Amino acid sequence: MSQTFRHPEILEIARREGKVTVEGLAARFGVTLQTIRRDLTDLAEAGRLERVHGGAVLPSGTHNIGYEERRSLNQSAKRAMARACAAEVPNGVSLFLNIGTSTEAVAEELLHHENLMVVTNNMNVANILVANKSCEIIVTGGSLRRADGGLVGTLAAETIRQFKFDLAVIGCSALDRDGDLLDFDIQEVSVSQTILRQSRKTFLVADHTKFARSAPARIGSLADVDTVFTDTALPPGLAQACDGWGTRVVDISEELVTEVP
Repeated sequence: MSQTFRHPEILEIARREGKVTVEGLAARFGVTLQTIRRDLTDLAEAGRLERVHGGAVLPSGTHNIGYEERRSLNQSAKRAMARACAAEVPNGVSLFLNIGTSTEAVAEELLHHENLMVVTNNMNVANILVANKSCEIIVTGGSLRRADGGLVGTLAAETIRQFKFDLAVIGCSALDRDGDLLDFDIQEVSVSQTILRQSRKTFLVADHTKFARSAPARIGSLADVDTVFTDTALPPGLAQACDGWGTRVVDISEELVTEVP
């Protein structure tokens, strides 16, 4: 296969998985490691990827990838994380779900919960939970972000400040190795910070692609989160930091390995 045909497929794998490795691509395409290194160098020079040790990741930037593309990324892992997260949400609690495809997956898993009061700034979450007749749904005000159905801005934050939630389930756009939760939209960051302040307990749902990306605005830290649900082992330094912060890590990667295709 020529590089003309490899490059689009390499980019598609990077978009789907968040990262590509030299060894993995060489095995996939049946070419040498040197050939893949040249491919990745070419793609990096074109601004399509960023080289990292052993492979490449999607380039950092100030803009998120499209909503539909995010919905299609890592779907099986998102479903598994959502199941694990929803299993720890009791019936009869007040709950906040924020913007993101991972929190939408959690909403799908809450359809059989009873007597929830869900507040959300995610129109998609509200539409999903309509099917749960015992769930009270409150949608914040705010400026509608048409791209993904999110409600952001001052009005959204003001609405959230009227509540004290038993639990918040949130997502983020990126997680760095220091444990900082990052996002692209400054208005969304302000809302997410308000959610953290107004919640007695917080769950973060973040798949492995979030560790391979960067975003410019800081929401907070994993130190502010009670439990993180993920599909990968955390880097050793970050795992140790979570132990010190008292942040529990639920890694569902073994469940994914044992799933029957």
